[in-house]
Amino acid sequence: MSASSSPSGAPTPAELSPTKRAIVEIRELRAKLEAAERAANEPIAIVGLGCRFPGADGPDAYWRLLRDGTDAISKVPLDRWDVDALYDPDPDAPGKIYAPYGGFLEQVDRFDAAFFGISPREAVSLDPQQRLLLEVAWEALEHGGIGADTLVGTAGGVFLGLTAAEYGTLHLTGATADITAYVGTGNALSVAAGRLSYVLGLQGPCMSIDTACSSSLVAVHLACQSLRRDECRVALAGGANIILRPEPTVNFCRARMLAPDGRCKTFDAAADG
Repeated sequence: MSASSSPSGAPTPAELSPTKRAIVEIRELRAKLEAAERAANEPIAIVGLGCRFPGADGPDAYWRLLRDGTDAISKVPLDRWDVDALYDPDPDAPGKIYAPYGGFLEQVDRFDAAFFGISPREAVSLDPQQRLLLEVAWEALEHGGIGADTLVGTAGGVFLGLTAAEYGTLHLTGATADITAYVGTGNALSVAAGRLSYVLGLQGPCMSIDTACSSSLVAVHLACQSLRRDECRVALAGGANIILRPEPTVNFCRARMLAPDGRCKTFDAAADG
């Protein structure tokens, strides 16, 4: 009789025939594949929400807006720019806009800087998009019953969709003497995600993503991937876009990208933008 070197009495892999070794390896590979497939498709739990939309200052208000079919499109408010001076119904008029409408948040100049440990001097140079992200991220954590202090030092991820950098342009078109040390960090899209990670003490993946109109959706996709790969245990995913200057709208009108009535009609026969 031959003795087995395995403590359980079973043959060791080296003692198996080539065919049996192949079967064992196939079973092991199949188990690994099944584990990888389970991880790749593991459900993601959304535990908290925070939002600001035109006509809605939170999840409940946004739900009511959708439920009631409320039209939140409005004429460009005067605190953004003088839309009447730029309006011309002729789509070929250079330097003009034929669509004086859009979706606008109210009070984008409001911010509780002290709450986030930001000095008034720095807050002036801080892009309203960064301010908004700080506030809404905090609200999302509160909505999910997560104390911000419990996240300090954890592998938390931040994934943000950002495209516009209009506030920085406003600073850079002024007098050079007005450019402070905070203008760069206050307006760089890359810093927006880092600032959120820093304020919350997170040590997981941190990135700002610009894929134009799909930026926020891509941010959510990357957050889900990171969670499934166990790169982070919790993730904040979202985006911000605040219209502050007329130049992008002028550009969109020159490209005939906007509907004259300000209403998007995607995949509709009546589409006119």
